[in-house]
Amino acid sequence: MAPKPRIIATRKLPEAVETRLAAEFDAVLNTDDHAFTERELIAAMQEADGLLPTVVDRISDKVLDAGGKRRAQIVANFAVGVNNIDLDAAKARGVVVTNTPGVLTDATADVALTLMLNVTRRTWESERMLREGTWPGFNPTLLLGTGLQGKVLGIIGMGRIGKAVARRAQAGFGMKVIYYNRSAVTDTGVPAEARDSIEAVMAEADVISLHLPGGGANAGAISAERIALMKPSAYLINTARGDVIDEPALIKALTENRIAGAGLDVFAAEPSVPADLIALDNVSLLPHIGSATVETRTAMGMLAIDNLAAHFGAGDYPARVV
Repeated sequence: MAPKPRIIATRKLPEAVETRLAAEFDAVLNTDDHAFTERELIAAMQEADGLLPTVVDRISDKVLDAGGKRRAQIVANFAVGVNNIDLDAAKARGVVVTNTPGVLTDATADVALTLMLNVTRRTWESERMLREGTWPGFNPTLLLGTGLQGKVLGIIGMGRIGKAVARRAQAGFGMKVIYYNRSAVTDTGVPAEARDSIEAVMAEADVISLHLPGGGANAGAISAERIALMKPSAYLINTARGDVIDEPALIKALTENRIAGAGLDVFAAEPSVPADLIALDNVSLLPHIGSATVETRTAMGMLAIDNLAAHFGAGDYPARVV
């Protein structure tokens, strides 16, 4: 009987995922859940037939080369985004790359709406006041927020998650939806009006929700110039990737109150978050929990294993990128 392919997982995974991985492969699990260093990633590429990394693992050309001793044939990313992987290098070196699209749509859309409510209704400020014991009691003008009813939601990136956010915003709050997508969208799922540029959405919307892939041409897409187009009463929500925003420019706009606020689940240099951002009252910050439900993270892991099984089996990948 042929030995099972060896798979190294770079982080601790949901129990059901680890159980299946261990049953189907020679699995090396990250039992202490430490973040892999570049050296450990290189060693993993040398020692395993496949790597199961997360979005915070930088799979660079150096890692893919593995000192000329690469054994791994596949990188099965535990994420829908693949901006943590040098795709050109993977293609050149013949390394298969897969991802986990579709299964995290609803969970991420839920967090986008959570951030919208957190920042527009100032819920996190309110909870902090209670926990610090500084609530003075009911006051008609205390912590006044902004209602979402009837406001204009601008979506940048009208893919699966963007559409799910649009459905929630329209059904729950009657928001008018406008959007920009780099390619034509044939079915938005709900009434929505296309705009011909990011600039048009930034200038018109009361709440802007970002759902575009990170890396490449999208790095810094929400630039200082585009942030400057926002209404002073507008809010920026990001559950996509941290690098799509010019973070210093956003901090400056928030500090100077040139926009009303922001809700962020992702950051440019995770897990590092700028102290100047943390110090602000007009932002709601979450630690990259967009897909963090038991159901979703388990589904992501199972899809990653499906991709691995396909690679070492019939080759019918559910979600191959390279």
